[in-house]
Amino acid sequence: MASSTESNTRPIRLADIAKAAGVSHGTASNVFSRPEIVREEVRERVKAAAEAMGYAGPDPKGRLLRAGKVNAIGVATTEPLSYFFDDPFARAMMAGISEACDATGAGIALVSAGNQEKLAWNIQSALVDGFILFCIEGGSRLVELTRERKLPFVALELGFDDDTVSAIGVDNVAGARLAAHHLAELGHRRFAVLSLPFADDRTGPVSPEQVRTAVYPGTRDRLVGYFEALSRFGVDTAVIPVYETENDKASTRAGLETIFASAEPTAILAMSDRIAMAAIEWLAARGIAVPGDVSIIGFDGVPDAALCDPPLTTIAQPIAEIGRRAARTILDFDGTVRRETLGVELVVRATSGPPPKTA
Repeated sequence: MASSTESNTRPIRLADIAKAAGVSHGTASNVFSRPEIVREEVRERVKAAAEAMGYAGPDPKGRLLRAGKVNAIGVATTEPLSYFFDDPFARAMMAGISEACDATGAGIALVSAGNQEKLAWNIQSALVDGFILFCIEGGSRLVELTRERKLPFVALELGFDDDTVSAIGVDNVAGARLAAHHLAELGHRRFAVLSLPFADDRTGPVSPEQVRTAVYPGTRDRLVGYFEALSRFGVDTAVIPVYETENDKASTRAGLETIFASAEPTAILAMSDRIAMAAIEWLAARGIAVPGDVSIIGFDGVPDAALCDPPLTTIAQPIAEIGRRAARTILDFDGTVRRETLGVELVVRATSGPPPKTA
């Protein structure tokens, strides 16, 4: 016989409600799952018993897991949760993911953590059918943890290179060539590069060895594309300063201070629109005109880029479409590894122009 302590602490079960209401377990279950087939009198009796005993209804997790599908996608990153709301690229990507989920009635769970232990727990405990991975930093760890769940996942190819992983991204080399060619064709010959991470937890000037051993091929490919295009214009790429940022304002400002302390570039190749927009702010605060003194081109084509002052010239990738395709990869998963590379385009606005005549 259960002790009074056990009876006071044991969770109220559906069987308890059925007994209190004088109905079968199946009838009590139908009141919560298929109320239209239960007589109103019985429904009211069962609900009254449930309310009196403090029973809120069957655990939805158990019901979903028994069904084998929860109709939700996890979107995971090692960045803080605020990344999904603060970063313009993430916001544009989430718009595409949300559109695809809305079309099927699927939900979205944002998965993030401040440290590796919490990230592992959040990945393991997320109630989802699969994951979309923002592989910006910590991409290898994200993939490792997600593999352990044995659920479908797709990497947004911001720099993760593994042919066994489904991924959707863009041709980074081609996009970077377009950016560098545009500025070189305008007459620029003195360049600087503000890059995305080549590896985790590192910022600062980049050496050739760090490029060669890059953890994130997407970053390396953009630099390769820049240098390929500039070499065709006779630019000595060996002397171009390259500064690795964390794709935020603080490291971008640090990079510009380092670059301008020893060089006078007339053109800046920024590997993201977020970096480019932070650079515009830094230059404006120092009275350096864009594009009169320094031209800047970004990479991404986020909506914010068209609204900054001046509007940003950029390499636009189909961010929302990538998000839609990533969501459909999970929602329509058939066991196939899918790797898609989408095209990009040059969008010329007001931050690129010829170099100053004194340059």
